[in-house]
Amino acid sequence: MCRVTEHAIAPSAGPDRPFATVATAAPADEPSTETRLLRTLLGRRRLALDVTRRARFWAWFGTLAVTLLAAVVRLWELGRPPALVFDETYYVKDAYTLGREGYERQWPDEPNAAFEAGDVDTYLEQAAYVVHPPVGKWMIWLGMEAGGGATNPFAWRLASAVVGVLAVFLLVRIARRLFASSLLGVLAGLLLAVDGEAIVHSRTALLDQFLMFWVLVAFGCLVMDREWARRRLASRVAALLDAGGSVEFYGPRLGFRWWRLAAGVSLGLACGVKWSGLYFVAVFGILTVLWDMTARRAVGVGRWWEDSILVDAVPAFVAIVPTAALTYLATWWSWFAQPGAYFRQWAVENPGQGVTWLPGPLRSLWEYHTQMWDFHTTLDSEHGYAAHPLGWIVQWRPTSFYWERVTAGEAGCGASVTDGCASAVTSLGNPVLWWAGALAVVATVVLGVLHRDWRATAVLAGLVAGWVPWFFFTERTIFTFYSIVFLPWVVLALVHVAAVALERTEERPGRSRVIMAVVAVVAVVVLVSAAYYPVWSALQVPYDYWRSLMLLRSWI
Repeated sequence: MCRVTEHAIAPSAGPDRPFATVATAAPADEPSTETRLLRTLLGRRRLALDVTRRARFWAWFGTLAVTLLAAVVRLWELGRPPALVFDETYYVKDAYTLGREGYERQWPDEPNAAFEAGDVDTYLEQAAYVVHPPVGKWMIWLGMEAGGGATNPFAWRLASAVVGVLAVFLLVRIARRLFASSLLGVLAGLLLAVDGEAIVHSRTALLDQFLMFWVLVAFGCLVMDREWARRRLASRVAALLDAGGSVEFYGPRLGFRWWRLAAGVSLGLACGVKWSGLYFVAVFGILTVLWDMTARRAVGVGRWWEDSILVDAVPAFVAIVPTAALTYLATWWSWFAQPGAYFRQWAVENPGQGVTWLPGPLRSLWEYHTQMWDFHTTLDSEHGYAAHPLGWIVQWRPTSFYWERVTAGEAGCGASVTDGCASAVTSLGNPVLWWAGALAVVATVVLGVLHRDWRATAVLAGLVAGWVPWFFFTERTIFTFYSIVFLPWVVLALVHVAAVALERTEERPGRSRVIMAVVAVVAVVVLVSAAYYPVWSALQVPYDYWRSLMLLRSWI
């Protein structure tokens, strides 16, 4: 078969269209056209990542090792404290009635003491008004069923813990593809495994953990789609060129992209946890199209932007947006099935009102969503832990989920402890990780602009979708713990800076210093996590120890 060499490129070709030429003969020892295209589209490092059995073994060994670490710190004494903490008071009880009755029910006044004591069936007949979709609560219910029932605090949080462990596993596999390095993938997983926000959200039954999980799944699907599409593009362009054809104007179609469809389903489930998943639908949709545009440009397609819009962008929209919308609608199946659900009969009771062209059940759901939207956009009640999003990246005002102080000699606190003991669950990220992460985000922006590094774009996409929109809602009550949603991309920003530093010093002076710096930062992060673990897991410690960890007044 005819092969293309670099010297066979036509004069009209250049950096933008390196393969816009008719193939000519090349020596047999030259790499094939497809191989050269793959090197252009994926890079030599990615192509060499899984070549040997030894490399694959260590990649999986590292992945499983950090996943095991994540499981230990998340599952150990998960039932502590044996009380509903912070917004568990809503989501655990809502999840229980949703699973038992098919829709959320109201509860009598002050129901928590009875619920925590095991009397979990005191809920009322009336439907409850809830302001978040049902997916996260269904996941909490599944965890309760698997963990022994609603009377067990361990079971309340089991789904959160499992999802937290899976997120670490996913981030390892995603990061190793982003940075073409198993070691850097394991590093990303390790940082997520030991971070305080990740641990706290894995040990409490709140919704934001599930939102983080599903958007991370969607991101992983799109990273897989990027690689699949580029391999398919290289194969089809190579076949065209080797047959004497050209891509001077347009390139080939790539066929149906299942990974994109999977991303659409995942994003629909994310929106089914919280509506802020919509931001990820928009940003990730743009990201995947940009990846396609740069791929077509790299292989020499002349009208790469036009070609990508026609054969990539339109199918991408169809695969992601309608899929996410239909998935989201499907998550309300139990609401449709239960006549007693909140607002389920609104259309029947209010004929001729609302969006009249919709069928009755959908008209009721639309009106319900209108009320939910009003709630989310007008929530401005005072709260001691409300925090401006600008401070989230440095954990300026973390959220206290639980705090209890006992005197010496009581409740397991040693009699010799002068100031008594404290137990806390504080949604505070590892300070070193987040402060370094803030610098890494700035560095990633600079590297993305200067070097047009696709990895920087991928990292920033998660930060833009998970963080930036909240700057437009500062008039409502918002909290630092929302930052759990973009934590994986803070970690990826740190790893990206390390990856660039290691790549630029490869076989050059200074590499050993870069390695030492990376090892030192990781070691400090791990040691700080060990010190802060008690205030993330409600472990009883002397009050003076707890106070020593509160480095800033805003942390109290």
